[in-house]
Amino acid sequence: MKFGIFDHLDKSGVDLHQHFENRLKLAEIYDRAGFHAYHIAEHHGTPLGMASSPSVFLAAVAQRTRRLRFGPLVYTLSLAHPIRIVEEVCMLDQMSGGRLELGIGRGSSPYEMAFFGVNAQNSTELYIESYDVVMMGLKEKTINYEGKYFQFKGVPIELECLQKPTPPIWYGMSRPDAVPWAAQNAVNIVCQGPAAPVKAITDRYREVWSQHHNASRSELPLMGLGRHIVVAQSQEEAIRIAKKGFDAWYSNFQYLWRANNHPLKGYSIPENFEEARAQGIVIAGTAQQVGELLEQEIEKSGSNYILTRFAFGNLSFQESKDSLERFEADVMPLFTKATELA
Repeated sequence: MKFGIFDHLDKSGVDLHQHFENRLKLAEIYDRAGFHAYHIAEHHGTPLGMASSPSVFLAAVAQRTRRLRFGPLVYTLSLAHPIRIVEEVCMLDQMSGGRLELGIGRGSSPYEMAFFGVNAQNSTELYIESYDVVMMGLKEKTINYEGKYFQFKGVPIELECLQKPTPPIWYGMSRPDAVPWAAQNAVNIVCQGPAAPVKAITDRYREVWSQHHNASRSELPLMGLGRHIVVAQSQEEAIRIAKKGFDAWYSNFQYLWRANNHPLKGYSIPENFEEARAQGIVIAGTAQQVGELLEQEIEKSGSNYILTRFAFGNLSFQESKDSLERFEADVMPLFTKATELA
């Protein structure tokens, strides 16, 4: 079992300079503790995400860590020029010694896309074309492409990634019918929400994977499950801290939707804290309780990668750090020992 981190870098209540520094200090702990990768979101015009230019922040992460892998989850390809993405990806992979994990996506917020003149009608086409160009630019020295939105003839690519043919690719997944492309192309996936619907996705992934890859020679890609986690000395303290942070995080999450008089409904993570906790999406308790609950979520979801969140909403740096260090000391070893015994 591998553990990673997912981080919106949503506003926490401290000034922005300190906010970034706090997250970089936590990244140093992730690096020391042996987390697999640190994944950050891209958002625009909302307190949900302060890393609106993921590459800028990740360049700092590259310099503050040594082993930790990292990357955007995701680059919103419908909002960016693909050649610029190619160049930034190559630079980050080289600057980090080949530690980049490349998340790609179309974007989900119509309000954020509208800031860039993109709408629901053209975002999918833009995403598909941009993805094709990015993959071409990472694998070849010249881009020749003819599409509806992008046309390139003989564009030279002087930069290259250290990882060949590309860094590992990541994609957000919410439905089993979207699985085949990811499984066939060995793309890592990330799921949110309750474990039962995620199990349908991971089961489908394993099925398609086995049909297209030699299981004895190929390692199964990572199928991630996102969970908010707080580890404290008592369950009462953990729940108090988790509720405070979760409520503030959800307010950030809903910000643009509420500002446009259209609160988001039907999202895979419920807004009510107790409901989210009952569904296993928020895990708060002592180290023993968190370990037991995580084990249940892994079994119910079929995931082989847990994307933890220790910093969210208005949690203080110290609250996140204490929770993270308890997790490192008393929870992660439980899964290391389980792997050794398996």
